[in-house]
Amino acid sequence: MNQELNSEKSIAKSTFNETSVEDGVIVLTFKNEASEVQSAVKDIDSDYIQFHFCVKGSSQFLFNEGRYKLNILEENSLLLYNPQRDLPIHLEINPHSWMVSILISIKKFHGFFSHEADYITFLSEDNRDKKYYKDGVITPSMAIVLNQLINYNLNQSIKELYFKGKAYELLSLYFNRSEDADVEQCPFLVDETNVIKIRKAKDIIVARMAEPPSLQELADEIGLSLKKLKEGFKQIYGDSVFSFLFDYKMEVARKLLESGENNVNEVGLKVGYSASSHFISAFKKKYGTTPKKYIMSLN
Repeated sequence: MNQELNSEKSIAKSTFNETSVEDGVIVLTFKNEASEVQSAVKDIDSDYIQFHFCVKGSSQFLFNEGRYKLNILEENSLLLYNPQRDLPIHLEINPHSWMVSILISIKKFHGFFSHEADYITFLSEDNRDKKYYKDGVITPSMAIVLNQLINYNLNQSIKELYFKGKAYELLSLYFNRSEDADVEQCPFLVDETNVIKIRKAKDIIVARMAEPPSLQELADEIGLSLKKLKEGFKQIYGDSVFSFLFDYKMEVARKLLESGENNVNEVGLKVGYSASSHFISAFKKKYGTTPKKYIMSLN
């Protein structure tokens, strides 16, 4: 890995936590808990597809020796691929920001989708030699895997195996979402107004997760029919409204438990469970353990 100091004094040199899980697959994680911007650089050749995920905060990719910047914000992803030239990573990570990147060789990637090349846009015959860029949102299911990667605290002897499983799980979730959001396959999404309404619906249920509206109330509030709300939400976020909300609530609950600022009952109330027994049951359904045991595992 090549690291370099940025010329600006306010930007500190730092390093990625790099895990090579097998030939052609690399996982990079970065947690900047400092109060200054940190810069990390890694040479990547043109054989690799890059998947970048901003788990927390924000970061900037620098290209052409810093002449061009590309921002990536919290809960957003970025896919970069250019078969015609090397695409080195020069990343400036803002204070209190977390990044996860999956680098996978095009040869390895083709092996996953050898029978489904047309399904992955940039693998199609027409696009094979073209550069490719795609941004997207991180779903709650993806967020869980990303947090597991960046907060890894198991035995080091199983780290490569664990990261391999999680990297492939993350890619599976990424392309499941992309398939649902394929505008060529889903004419509904061609209407940008509808897309905005569906994203507004997501914002509404997230903001009011403790007391969310009913599906019909939500549909009325954003100005879509119930049918279009259900179909559109599934297409964009890869899940039903309430399944998405459940995953989101459990992720919020997990973070609240990790902070240690609230007890189990208080966390349950914050995410919409008036009875602690219902919250404990929901948490166990999602994570396979009770909130109390989860907290104990952190220590």
